[in-house]
Amino acid sequence: MRTMLVPLVAVALLASGVHAAELTAVVHKPAADVYAEPRLDAPRVTTLQRNTQVKISSQQGLWYQLQIPDGASGYVRVNDLRVNYGGTEGSEANVRVLMGGKAGKGRVTETAGVRGVDESDLKAASFNQAQLDAMVGHRVEADAAAAYAGEQGWQATSVAYAGEAKRGQKGKKANAETASSAAGLARSVGGLLGSFGAGGASAMLSGTGSKLDGAAKVAPKSEEALAAEEIALGPAITGRILGARPLLDDAGAQQRVNRVGRWVASQTSRPELPWTFGVIDTPEVNAFAAPGGFILVTRGLYELLSSDSELAAVLGHEISHCVQRDHYEVIRKQELTATGKDVAMKDVGAGNDSVAGTYARNYVEKNGATIVLTSLDREAEFRSDEAAEFYLARAGMNPLALYSVLQRLTALGSESASLAQLYKTHPPLDARLDRIDQRGYATLEAYTSRE
Repeated sequence: MRTMLVPLVAVALLASGVHAAELTAVVHKPAADVYAEPRLDAPRVTTLQRNTQVKISSQQGLWYQLQIPDGASGYVRVNDLRVNYGGTEGSEANVRVLMGGKAGKGRVTETAGVRGVDESDLKAASFNQAQLDAMVGHRVEADAAAAYAGEQGWQATSVAYAGEAKRGQKGKKANAETASSAAGLARSVGGLLGSFGAGGASAMLSGTGSKLDGAAKVAPKSEEALAAEEIALGPAITGRILGARPLLDDAGAQQRVNRVGRWVASQTSRPELPWTFGVIDTPEVNAFAAPGGFILVTRGLYELLSSDSELAAVLGHEISHCVQRDHYEVIRKQELTATGKDVAMKDVGAGNDSVAGTYARNYVEKNGATIVLTSLDREAEFRSDEAAEFYLARAGMNPLALYSVLQRLTALGSESASLAQLYKTHPPLDARLDRIDQRGYATLEAYTSRE
């Protein structure tokens, strides 16, 4: 969930007809109520105390079905327990427990080792214009996403989030340009994507010289200047990722991830970005956010998720990195370190001849798409988890969906090859779960009863 990614081995997430072993877990709260059915108004069977060892026999939505010590059966919420880390062997059975023997919306079946995406791939990959065009072709507008949300019964909810970046906050000299930035962004991304056509892609990635050279330092940049750089960098970096691994050949999956993603993105402080989502064909469990609202999820992760709310949780984490400009700020620091200059861009268009377009071209020439492998500050990752919970609540879903996702990843195991890069770029899963528990749900508590 955020940038995540070294050679990886495919994990067999299901094997139809194979009996799944029970998954072990421990009660993590001071006490956990066990219900006769997976609903909060069902009769209470018993109450388990902290550190009680239990076995999970299945997962139903945001509930685990347990075989409790006295031999009875019951249900607890996903955040009442901690799933034990899967070992190097047997994690397939663990995942089958949580998937009910099925791979949710996906179809993971391979058991052979398949190499994932590593830094050398992203450094060397060529820009793939056709794949970027295909990804953009699946983009949906806010009204289409809202219509899909209505069909699912999701209602937008106003929930204040103090940690979210506000427009204009990063660029302290945001001025009259900012008022027209939404229209400017639309023109910018259209201009950039258009410039890639008819040989523009190769020109973009082979240009020489930089308007960064010799420019006077002027700080800080305006909000619109910052946004223009993001808009230029997003497609440039995403096109390189797609050059390393293509989109999954599944139109339904691509449409679904765009509908869900765009609905969640509409609940953020930056709904005007050209939000674009895709699923790439690699078995590792990972996701990537490029500046400006371009987000990719791997097939391995997509097929591990059993519901739209779990997908929304993953996308919400990545969306937060775009809203907060986390990876863009890493690039900006690299720019300042290399040049000692913070360039004021009066020409904020993102075309090939603009400062933003030139900067994007030069960045990807040097680094490819490796920025998506950058290990961000731990607090940035914790913040993105928190943001995902707020976005889930705003989108009419249950914030506990993120907890469920992190538990699924835990079940794959601390040494799972499919999670190798995730473990390199993110805090340990138990640390992320600890932070959620320590923070609690406070104003989000009312939304944790949603199914």
